[in-house]
Amino acid sequence: MWGKVHSSTFLCKQSIPADNFPFCTINPNESRVEVPDARFDWLCDHFAPPSKVPAFLQVVDIAGLVRGASEGEGLGNAFLSHISSCDAIFSMMRIFEDPDVSHVDGDVDPIRDTETIFHELRLKDIEYLTNNLDKVQKIVTRMGDKDKAAICELEAMKKAIEHLEDGKDIRKCTWTNKEIDALNKHLLLTSKPVIYLVNMGEKDFIRKKNKWLLKIKQYLDEKDPGAAMIPFSGALEQQLLDDPDNAKTYLEENKTQSSLCKIIVTGFKALGLQYFFTVGTDEVRAWTIQKHTKAPQAAGKIHSDMERGFIKAEVYKYDDLVEQKSEGAVKSAGKYRMEGKNYEVLDGDIINIKFNVTEEGKKK
Repeated sequence: MWGKVHSSTFLCKQSIPADNFPFCTINPNESRVEVPDARFDWLCDHFAPPSKVPAFLQVVDIAGLVRGASEGEGLGNAFLSHISSCDAIFSMMRIFEDPDVSHVDGDVDPIRDTETIFHELRLKDIEYLTNNLDKVQKIVTRMGDKDKAAICELEAMKKAIEHLEDGKDIRKCTWTNKEIDALNKHLLLTSKPVIYLVNMGEKDFIRKKNKWLLKIKQYLDEKDPGAAMIPFSGALEQQLLDDPDNAKTYLEENKTQSSLCKIIVTGFKALGLQYFFTVGTDEVRAWTIQKHTKAPQAAGKIHSDMERGFIKAEVYKYDDLVEQKSEGAVKSAGKYRMEGKNYEVLDGDIINIKFNVTEEGKKK
């Protein structure tokens, strides 16, 4: 669909075929998108380094899905194999009307489209779990009570199938920590975080009105409470991308703003990601880590030797640097901390790693 493809075009900031017919996108298009952050921009201005490396979000544009995809309809098998390699889903919901832009089902109905997508994903999860149930059952039969993990996995898989057959996505169900560990290895499609992107016509987006907005909000409140819903206009975003020199003026004249930054940041956070900074006059860099990462493992993102020979992390806050103006002043203010192996790195921490690896240690 044009709405999906053009939305992916501005998100990936690259040229993607966008013809007006179903399944225009066949092969997945991948792009690294910079995660916008005013803190990173300030650090770059402050230190003025020749090397500036922000955090990135990997975005993949995947072919659209139709009813029957789980049985191979449309590009169903290709879609489902491509989406299985992703960690979260931007689900595009088209609500703009345009007779020149075809829809595979003949008319615009974002709730129907969303129901179709997740019904097909549930069917594929059921198929996968059913096909793998016997393998785990054989392990349980052979090992008996000796393999507690296999027993937990088998029961979790059966429970998951029951939920899916009842029309419930895996991510919406209640699971114990052991069940989560057991199911995580299977990378089920309906376990992935979802952000709903509502694609509006440019005029509707500027005036913030469309007959579908309230209906979608009510639908998501019932079916996926707490899920992120971001209205945007693919047409507007594409125009800003095509004419960057006049983008700011255009937005000011129409009293509106781009949704791109919000979409990227929301997608990044949905993956449970954050980053810390290393700074200096040679380089400012954002290092991406999972939330709750301990200092040695965060150091390992910079170099494996830093994790292996970790001694301590010298840590201070971005806000303290902004207030004090220099690292030396942060130290003088008593806001420069020494943290050990159990320190859980926080988003936006500025860190210097102290480590020591002997030649013998490097060979191991």
